[in-house]
Amino acid sequence: MKALFPNAATTDGVTVRVSVSYLPEQSEPERGRWFWAYHIRLENEGDETVQLLTRHWVITDGRGARHSVEGEGVVGEQPVIEPGASFDYVSGCPLATPSGAMQGTYRMVREDGAIFDVEIPRFALLAPAVLH
Repeated sequence: MKALFPNAATTDGVTVRVSVSYLPEQSEPERGRWFWAYHIRLENEGDETVQLLTRHWVITDGRGARHSVEGEGVVGEQPVIEPGASFDYVSGCPLATPSGAMQGTYRMVREDGAIFDVEIPRFALLAPAVLH
């Protein structure tokens, strides 16, 4: 699991795992556009059902510029995750630099109505040319 999802964080019984892939076929470095896909797995390790309400991302490009993204749910859903279950989705992020990073939080609600924020671990966005 660690190799597939190298970035993970657990908050109040909910683990967020992230893997990221650079997509050269969707990137246009000559036009200043690099694109990554990220795969998120939310695992409910707690005793209560939880639902994801909103997301808040902080995206930082290679120049240090920060961009905040907020919205309801993920990929058009507000998934309900039973104890012991997980929810996976894939999304993407374009940048105007060949490197950057993402991190953030998901706002969740438990069956009892308690609202809490779950950490999305920081993960790097690196185009292959930057790795050398």
